[in-house]
Amino acid sequence: MKKTTFGLLLLLCTTIFAQDKYPKDAFRSPMDIPLILAGSFGELRSNHFHSGIDIKTQQRQGLPIYAIGDGTVTRIKIAHWGYGKVIYIAHPNGYTSVYGHLQKFAPEIEEYIKKVQYKKRSYEVEVFPDFGEVKVEKGQVIAYGGNTGSSSGPHLHFEIRSSVSEKPTNPLFYGFHVLDATNPSLVKLFGYPLSDNSQINQSNTRTAINFKRQKDGTFLADEVTAIGTIGFGVIAFDRQDLAANKNGLFSATQTINGKVYSEYEFETFSFTESRYINTLIDYDYYGKYRQKIQRLFKTPSNKLSIYTELYNNGKIDIKEGLDYNVEILLKDFEGNKVKAIIPVRGMKEVLKNVDKSEKTENYIVAKKPNNYDLGAANVYFPTNTFYNNFFIDLKKGKDTVTIHNSRVAAHRNFTITFDVSKYSKEERKQLFIARLGKYNKPSYSSTYKRGETFTTRTRNLGTYTLAKDTVAPKIKASNFKEKQWLNNYSYLRLRISDDLSGINTYSATLNGEWILMEYEPKRSTLTYNFDDKILDKKDCTLKVEVTDNVGNTSTFTSTFYRK
Repeated sequence: MKKTTFGLLLLLCTTIFAQDKYPKDAFRSPMDIPLILAGSFGELRSNHFHSGIDIKTQQRQGLPIYAIGDGTVTRIKIAHWGYGKVIYIAHPNGYTSVYGHLQKFAPEIEEYIKKVQYKKRSYEVEVFPDFGEVKVEKGQVIAYGGNTGSSSGPHLHFEIRSSVSEKPTNPLFYGFHVLDATNPSLVKLFGYPLSDNSQINQSNTRTAINFKRQKDGTFLADEVTAIGTIGFGVIAFDRQDLAANKNGLFSATQTINGKVYSEYEFETFSFTESRYINTLIDYDYYGKYRQKIQRLFKTPSNKLSIYTELYNNGKIDIKEGLDYNVEILLKDFEGNKVKAIIPVRGMKEVLKNVDKSEKTENYIVAKKPNNYDLGAANVYFPTNTFYNNFFIDLKKGKDTVTIHNSRVAAHRNFTITFDVSKYSKEERKQLFIARLGKYNKPSYSSTYKRGETFTTRTRNLGTYTLAKDTVAPKIKASNFKEKQWLNNYSYLRLRISDDLSGINTYSATLNGEWILMEYEPKRSTLTYNFDDKILDKKDCTLKVEVTDNVGNTSTFTSTFYRK
C-alpha cells in the first residue's frame, strides 16, 4: 500500500473515531430553522479560536432558542461585550450547552435574572444558580435570538463543552446537520526558509508561491527551488451551502513524498491554549495585511494541542539535487476538500531577495523579563510576554512613547507607567493613558492612577500618550419628548456618547427609584422596558446619569405622563 493512501486512510479512521466519541441522537437542534452557519468551530479569530458555531437567524432577532436536552442552568451572564446575554445548561450526559448573543431570556429565566440585576443595581451581572435550581427540559424555549455583546449581526453563538474539563468540542460531531457540498478555497500559498542558510526561490524570507487550478480541481504550484529547512503556509477558507460567509477549515494535512509531516484538525481545544493561535498564524503578515496565513509547521513557542500528527514539526529538510513532492490537503467537516501540489527541487541559488528585518539597539529575550526607561514612561515586559526573541523598536517622546508596532503579538500583559508629576492634582483628574490608532486617534487604555504615576496593562504594542478629556458625555432622548404621554409605549430609549475617554458608568431612576437600563454600546443606546416595575404615578420623572472614564458626568432629567 502506498504511503499516501495509508496516510489518507489514517486521517479517515481518525475522523470516524472522533465522530463515534460523541452522541449523535442525544440532543435536538437549538433552533427550528435550517442550520446555516455564519461561523465555524475553530475559526481563526482575533487572538483566539472560535469555540462554537454561529447559526444565522435569518437576519432577525427574537427567534426562539430551545434547550437541546434536559438539564439545569448553571450560569447566566449579561455583559456589554463578549457573548452579551448568555446561558449555560449542564446536561446529565456530561456535556454543557452554551447559547450566546441572546436578545432576552424566556419569561421565567428573565424574571430570575432581573431580580438579580435589581438587587445588584447593575445591568452587567453573572450568576451561578444552584444545581437543580433552574431546570429545563429538552425542547423548552430558554431564550430568543439576538445581537448582544461582541456581535456584528443577529445570530446564535452555540457551543457544547465538557462539563468536567470545560473544553469546547465541535458541535457538528453531535449530529447537527448543515448542508455542505462546497469545497474549501485556497487563496494564497507561501514558503518559509526556516534555517540560517535556507532559501526558497532565491529568497531567504517569506515567499509567495504561484499556483494554478488543474482540470481535476487540484492546484499545481510552480516548481519551487529550495535548500535547507523550509516550511509552508496557506491562506484558505471554507463555505457551507446557502451562505457566502468565509468560515474556517476543519483540518489541514501536509505530506512530503507520501509521508504525513503535519496534520491538525478542529475537534476540540482548551480556552487556556486559545491565544496560541498567534503562533499558528504568521502574525507579522497579519499585522501588516490583516490576512491570516496558517503555517503548516510548528514553531517552538506553539503550545497548541490541535495536532493529530507531526513529523519534524512539519518542517522539511531539503537536500541539494533531490526532488520532493509536497501535498497540502484542506478539508471541511463534511469531508469536502481541496488539494495543492508543490514540486520542490533541491537547489542552492544566488539570493535575490534578502531578509531586510531591521536591527535596533534593544533586543528582547522572550524568556527573560525586560524593562525600558523611555523618559515619559517606563515599559516592563514580564517573562514570556512574547513568543520569540526580536529586536524591538522603542521611541521616546515628550508625553508619548512608541513601543514597536502591531506586527508582533504579545501573549501576556505588559505594563506602561507614565510619570505625571509635572501635572497638578486637578489636571490629573482629566488625564488618561491612550493608545493612538489610525490617524493618531486616541482610544482609552484602562488607566490605574496612583499618586504621581499612571499605569496601564495591555497586550497591544503601538504608540501611547497622555490624553486629556474635559468634555462630559452626551445624553439625548431617542423615542420620546419632554412632557409626552407614553401610554402605548413599551420602552424608553436614550442615546449616550462620549467623545474621548468613553463611557464608564450609567444609572437611572424613575420617580426616585432605581431602574434597569440596558446598555447597547454598538448602538450607543440605553433602553428601559415598561414591563419592569415603575411607581404607580401619572407624572413620571426620569433621571439618567452618565460618567466617562475620567469622571466627567452628565445628568439628563425628563418628565413624561403614563396611565
